[in-house]
Amino acid sequence: MSYCVNCGVELDASARECALCNTPVWNPRELEKQAQGRMVMPAETPFPREKGQVETATKKDFGLLISMVVLATAATCGILNALVFRGTLWSLSVIGACAVMWVMLIPVMIYTKQPIYVSLLYDGVAVALYLYILTFQVGSKGWYFGLGLPITVLVTFITEAFAVCICKLPRSFLTVSLYLFTSTGLLCLGLEMLIDWYLTGEIALSWSAVVLTVCAILDIALITMLSRRRLRNEVRRRLHF
Repeated sequence: MSYCVNCGVELDASARECALCNTPVWNPRELEKQAQGRMVMPAETPFPREKGQVETATKKDFGLLISMVVLATAATCGILNALVFRGTLWSLSVIGACAVMWVMLIPVMIYTKQPIYVSLLYDGVAVALYLYILTFQVGSKGWYFGLGLPITVLVTFITEAFAVCICKLPRSFLTVSLYLFTSTGLLCLGLEMLIDWYLTGEIALSWSAVVLTVCAILDIALITMLSRRRLRNEVRRRLHF
């Protein structure tokens, strides 16, 4: 079964030319035999000599696509809120979410050489601004300054510290686990303290103390393994890393 190289119509086995576009029918094997007999390839053949290539999209192309989608979503919701659904400022939450998404995704797509802790700082600022925008819908800013902003600052600070440890300090499976367990314990401790202080004005540790105790035990075990070469090598051998 063969097809025309010009229009793609199926050809009869004995056809000498295409019945639809009159393109001559060539047998690729015959062309190869002719070329081998003359030691040169024919000047012109109906078959392409090189495979076509499609230019691949870059990260900046995807960044532009995401930017346009986010911008279109924010602008559409803002227009609908202004012209049609005027009861509340519901579009502010959508616009804020679009802004946060853009801030989080664009460094990954375009500014790939930007330090991760700089990107995390931008993410924290974007989340803080988004929560502030929500205060206009709720009608109260007490929860923002009393709980929302402090939690955002705490999470950003601990995430920044974890990223700095990963980038600047020795990095291995054991050290990353040490950084992770330490960050988790401190994060849970800080969250419960902030929540208790906002709700009751007092700090009474409960679940975060359990998490902190477990993380502290794991940290002690990891520090012991890191300090003893034989233990460290044995763990690496058993875990195959």
